Amino acid sequence: MFNPRPEILVKYLRGTLVEEEHFGFRMLANKERVLEYSGETGHYPFYLRSCAKPLQASLLIDYGMDIKYNMTEEEIAICCASHAGEDVHLRVEKSLLNKMGLDESYLKCGIHKPLSKTKQQEMILSGEEATVLHNNCAGKHIMMLGICLMNGWDLSNYDSEDHPLQIKMKEKITELCELKHRFPVTKDGCGVPIMSMPLEDMLRGYLNLFTNPRYDKITKAFQEHPYLIGGEDRLDTKIMENSSGLVAKVGAGGLCAVVNVEKQEAFVVKISDCDMKAREAVVVKSLQNLHWADVPFDNIIKTLHGDIVGEIVAL
Repeated sequence: MFNPRPEILVKYLRGTLVEEEHFGFRMLANKERVLEYSGETGHYPFYLRSCAKPLQASLLIDYGMDIKYNMTEEEIAICCASHAGEDVHLRVEKSLLNKMGLDESYLKCGIHKPLSKTKQQEMILSGEEATVLHNNCAGKHIMMLGICLMNGWDLSNYDSEDHPLQIKMKEKITELCELKHRFPVTKDGCGVPIMSMPLEDMLRGYLNLFTNPRYDKITKAFQEHPYLIGGEDRLDTKIMENSSGLVAKVGAGGLCAVVNVEKQEAFVVKISDCDMKAREAVVVKSLQNLHWADVPFDNIIKTLHGDIVGEIVAL
């Protein structure tokens, strides 16, 4: 029976008082067992959200899409990305679509503004309208189209739960995460099915992917092109740009998973209220405590006049 009990992981101190508290879970594991944890998850399943992307991208290797389309490291990275919608991201997306002989009209991820604040401002000033390519999930959807093309599967409904592609992706994630039970499936923000599972299963899946030589191209794409995985002010990009031997991926719903490829250990953070600043504070603190990386994080609380009035403390 599920009975999750999150712990306080972050406190916002203003003056002498605690102004905010953020609860959640943190778990460190290797392939065999959980090593440390904060918060009792009770094996409660959480949706993978965008943490599913590298797991889903394993199929591009399995089906030989990387070879079929002579994919660059950048193009493999964009298939795993939750990108900020900057020009560098769109350039790689267009390159891969061109190799496939498709255009953006085939994508079913929906339109939203780029996550990059800088790019948003540029578009406002220039009058540029957002397209599906600005969607942070567009690269994943391009990959899905590529796998469908290779298998002769219908492109018009690749986002449906009963489509052969989505069935294969569910089977692949089940295999990587070594799932023994069925957990709820729903639609992700970009419209495709998304699985849920306990945090320890997420970590097992990440370790089985990023420590398997078969998927070295995916691991290398993350480590060599961290800006394509995220972009401006994205936590996973910050982690990989300020470390060596780490792979990181954020997901909506307060998730972030980090793999130490050399130690073959991984940890995941889940913030209950999904606060992104709190998530960053906990992840950065965890990296410091594990001596994996020292990632810059501004924990100072200031007034609009620049006066220091408090700090963000990750426990």
